[in-house]
Amino acid sequence: MASENYTRVTEFIFRGLSYNPHLQVFLFLLFLSFYIINLTGNLGMIFLIQIDSHLHTPMYFFLSHLSFVDLCFSSVVSPRMLADFFVKRKAISFLGCALQQWFFGFFVAAECFLLASMAYDRYVAICNPLLYSVAMSQRLCIQLVVGPYVIGFVNTMTHTTNAFRLPFCGPNVINHFFCDMSPLLSLVCADTRITELVVFVVAGAVGVFSGLSILISYVYILVAILKIRSADGRCKAFSTCSSHLTAVSILYGTLFFIYVRPSASFSLDVNKVVSVFYTAVIPMLNPLIYSLRNKEVKDAIRRTVAKRKFGRA
Repeated sequence: MASENYTRVTEFIFRGLSYNPHLQVFLFLLFLSFYIINLTGNLGMIFLIQIDSHLHTPMYFFLSHLSFVDLCFSSVVSPRMLADFFVKRKAISFLGCALQQWFFGFFVAAECFLLASMAYDRYVAICNPLLYSVAMSQRLCIQLVVGPYVIGFVNTMTHTTNAFRLPFCGPNVINHFFCDMSPLLSLVCADTRITELVVFVVAGAVGVFSGLSILISYVYILVAILKIRSADGRCKAFSTCSSHLTAVSILYGTLFFIYVRPSASFSLDVNKVVSVFYTAVIPMLNPLIYSLRNKEVKDAIRRTVAKRKFGRA
């Protein structure tokens, strides 16, 4: 009966990023440029892979889905964050917050396991090059892409359902710039220990299993590379997975920093800055990493540009 005395929360208010008001326009333009580069880079990568037959391989099939996930992942957070720069009351509806959290959890988990699928692809390419075309069949590639989406769905359904079935009947100010799980649960007017445990177990399982899959794949890859006698052969083998390894290191390093370290080590403002990095910067960096560090992608760009010039001529 006591719960009836509370007014149920119908919207949440973001505190947003903390910054000097004199930097407002500069930061807005900076994050807007990040998002534009993200859109251009990831859409360009998807388009390039579709039109260039030389890129119709398992590796680039996975990369096109990684670009799609990066594009959607950033779009869940960035447009709202940009719109809130010039709004004093940064409000989001209860349903809007639930949807943002749902899609955020979905694309984060999907990206982790897509990177694991890509690590397995690199393992087969380097450790069993003669059987690569047979081992990485079309059916297996589809399974290795559908799997991350299924895991992402299960992950986010567990988180979102458990969180938003709880009563929000008190404060409604979220100390963040989007509906992240940790600051959201701090607003629940009920015991959240079971929900926090479920979130910890499920999110931990996503991180541990995807991380272990990547780690094991690269252990085998490293062993195979060390067995190559020529230095040129070793460099060539390593170059085929250097872009993926860079992308993995940046993402997992950031997630490790924000979720594994002791919570008292840094302020919430630092957490928000790091969150900006993995929601806005990393999705922008991935297409740049794969285009600048990958000879096949650069060659495909040259071929596409040459065809356009020849067609106009």
